[in-house]
Amino acid sequence: MATPSDQTQKKPLEVREIQELAIAISAKNLNPTMLSQEFLKQTGIVPNEWELGKQPVLGQNLSQVTFQNGVSIVAQPRTITFMESLGSKKPDELKIPNVARQYVDKLSSAEYQGLSITPKSLVPFPGNDQGARNFITQNLLSPGEWQNYGNAPLQAGLNLLYQLDRCQFSLSINEAKIQMPDKSAIPALLFAGNFNYNLAAENPQEMVVKLKQGIDDWQNDLNAFQEVVNQRFLAQQQPTSLFPTN
Repeated sequence: MATPSDQTQKKPLEVREIQELAIAISAKNLNPTMLSQEFLKQTGIVPNEWELGKQPVLGQNLSQVTFQNGVSIVAQPRTITFMESLGSKKPDELKIPNVARQYVDKLSSAEYQGLSITPKSLVPFPGNDQGARNFITQNLLSPGEWQNYGNAPLQAGLNLLYQLDRCQFSLSINEAKIQMPDKSAIPALLFAGNFNYNLAAENPQEMVVKLKQGIDDWQNDLNAFQEVVNQRFLAQQQPTSLFPTN
């Protein structure tokens, strides 16, 4: 007879959907060496009480500062990206939209060039090694002899481009793996969206206004991404997945 401790040890790992939001801003004169915890706090871009989640990376070509609340900021030549895991957070609990706006406010004279709002969703297929692959090859692609070639099952990914009134929306769908704490890997689908905003303007001040407007539209972009993924791709075959709790 199994003891309670034995039953606890044998309890299967819970596999949950992972979602992330990123806001990427490009500028001509953005230097990765400017990014540091001290710079972010002294300028008021992030609150002083935020604590580091791990040791910062500071370099000529890449700098990264990660905080315990899940916010990560990565700077590369000409691009800075603000990232945050959605988890079970409500929209008004996300930190990076405000951090990105604060960054633009503090560095309003930067020669900004572009803005991308990039949501991602990693949807697991537990207990089905071929589930993610079959979803693409059987649900999204038409069957045909072109799939029956070579000595291994076909691997495929899709890249789609939608034109919206406010911007272009690209969506890629690919096979992926979720690494579990026990070092096993769960097959998954990676949905990666990109809302690319054109910041063309007659002067730098107008460009900054358009940049802030694009950042402020992040929730519409996230809602559009989730609606397309959940209602137009996954509605007829929902893998077992839940939003993670922090």
